[in-house]
Amino acid sequence: MYLARGVFVVCLPLLLLTVTIAGLVNCSWFYTHGFEKYAVRQSLAENGVHLTDAQMTQVAKGFIHYFNSGDEYISIAVKPDLFNTDEKIHFKDVKGLFRLDYYVFLGTFIYCLAFSLAAVFRKRGINRRKLAADTIKGGGITLGLMALMGIGTLVDFNSLFYQFHLLAFTNNTWSAEGNMLLLFPGGFWYDAAVYCVVIIALLAVILVGLSWIYLARNKQTG
Repeated sequence: MYLARGVFVVCLPLLLLTVTIAGLVNCSWFYTHGFEKYAVRQSLAENGVHLTDAQMTQVAKGFIHYFNSGDEYISIAVKPDLFNTDEKIHFKDVKGLFRLDYYVFLGTFIYCLAFSLAAVFRKRGINRRKLAADTIKGGGITLGLMALMGIGTLVDFNSLFYQFHLLAFTNNTWSAEGNMLLLFPGGFWYDAAVYCVVIIALLAVILVGLSWIYLARNKQTG
């Protein structure tokens, strides 16, 4: 039982992280807002690629489709040669990371759901309080990690982003020059990191708050 509870506490931060990343990856607003904020259409035009606002939305949807498809390499219909070979290889690597995120999300979700259901329906009073206590622990760990990530992002995001690429990718196609860097400038990824920290922290606060309220209303120790 102690091992199962420990696994739950560890899985909770992973669950919140992976569900947030999956949500952003599949949110067309996340792409189009970044494109508009960083004047991506204008940057592409200066590089000889002229797209309308509607086509920029199509690009966003094209990425979402690609990351969820069985296609090996990305192909955006608005302009077949939008990306060069190195860029397509990099997006294939990125897709692999997102697929890993999906798998971790699925695994942690199933475990946390099964653990929670067992706590709710087996020795309800005792295990529900233990579940609430473990949720507070997992949420607290999550908030601590998000605090560190938030500080790191604010202090030196560029170095963190660079180190992430060195660790996550086995080739240097991530530095390929082309439309990829125009579509996704550094500010786009800075915003992505901030969104992740804020969303994950909010989810953790909600879980911790609900768990604390439950414990406060059920103080008996069983």
